[in-house]
Amino acid sequence: MTQPTMEPADALAELGRVRLDEVSLDDMLGRIAELANRSIPGTREVTVTLVRGQVASTGAFSGELARQLDEWQYEEHRGPCLDASASGDTISVPDMGTEERWPTWAERARAAGVRSSLSIGLPIQGSVVGALNVYSDSANAFDSSSIANAEGFAAYAAVALANAHLYENAATLAAQMQEAMRSRAVIEQAKGIIMGDRRCSSEEAFALLSKISQDTNRKVREVAEALVAQAVGKKRA
Repeated sequence: MTQPTMEPADALAELGRVRLDEVSLDDMLGRIAELANRSIPGTREVTVTLVRGQVASTGAFSGELARQLDEWQYEEHRGPCLDASASGDTISVPDMGTEERWPTWAERARAAGVRSSLSIGLPIQGSVVGALNVYSDSANAFDSSSIANAEGFAAYAAVALANAHLYENAATLAAQMQEAMRSRAVIEQAKGIIMGDRRCSSEEAFALLSKISQDTNRKVREVAEALVAQAVGKKRA
């Protein structure tokens, strides 16, 4: 049986030191897979499944075999990682050789050298759920102590992922708002230039920008930026 190279408590402490403003959600997923692989007894490979709506994907994996084990489940739309994601439960496959719930997948896993697995549901945020999946090359690799360690780590990882997901969404929204404000500012500048040149109203100036946008197949913001740049260039000349 594979022995951990890190104590479970140390893995949790390491995860707790990750700063959300310094890592992406993908980085967080990778860190979770790495720490789980190093700290859960009996583990050979680790993946983190993410399910958004009806679409499942592997957000992080410690090895290509682990990723393939997940992909086989996605292809069949069934398997322990998907069931754990949907239910939030812990699903153990003690022996691939005697597994009856997913016999086809279990046979493929056994042929690839994987003899047991453990999938633990991760409620992440809103419509996003997932599972921490650990695979072993030994049958009955995950005893009650290993399962307890894995569940403790998964609970902590779920909080870290939820926070990372919220932070990433907030950062994206903030960037979108900043871009919208910049677009609005340059459009207002362009409208002011047109109103000054044509002695027209704000509505008429915007209507002209929209018409140029449609005629040239460019965004209104791009038309406005070009007009402002042209006006600035004339002033400098």
